[in-house]
Amino acid sequence: MPAICNCFSLLASICSSENYASEGLESSEMDSKKVVHSGGCHCRRVRWKVEAPASVVVWKCDCSNCFMRGNTHFIVPAEKFELLGDSKEFLTTYTFGTHTAKHTFCKICGITSFYIPRSNQDGVAVTFMCVDPGTLTHVEIKNFDGKNWENSYNESNIASCSKVQNEEIV
Repeated sequence: MPAICNCFSLLASICSSENYASEGLESSEMDSKKVVHSGGCHCRRVRWKVEAPASVVVWKCDCSNCFMRGNTHFIVPAEKFELLGDSKEFLTTYTFGTHTAKHTFCKICGITSFYIPRSNQDGVAVTFMCVDPGTLTHVEIKNFDGKNWENSYNESNIASCSKVQNEEIV
């Protein structure tokens, strides 16, 4: 139960402050200082760390898979993401459709704390609710029309999210 409470308190702290926006602030207005976030699945057998801004843009996708899982994620370059310890042995992968996206999830608790998205094969999509509390300061939610994937991909500029940018780590 503590992991669920941590997720709710993370969401509550973000949503109850001035740090929450939905389709409001432009990404350039948000703090781009990089921090190291840690996180993982519910049973904590899958653990990772990721270098990303404290203020993130998350994508709420309505493709058949993300919609059913309620997944909302931010995307980072693959080299900014690191699996820790023996996490890999607790992962399994699901693919469907084009089999391009690699939907990884914990074999024990079933949580998808990250995956390789179809839109960003050079990146990792991190489920923002799986980030440990304390390092995310702002979340901007953008919708991705996964039911009309090709159009949304072309119009959203989501592919740029996994490109490496030289920024300072705090």
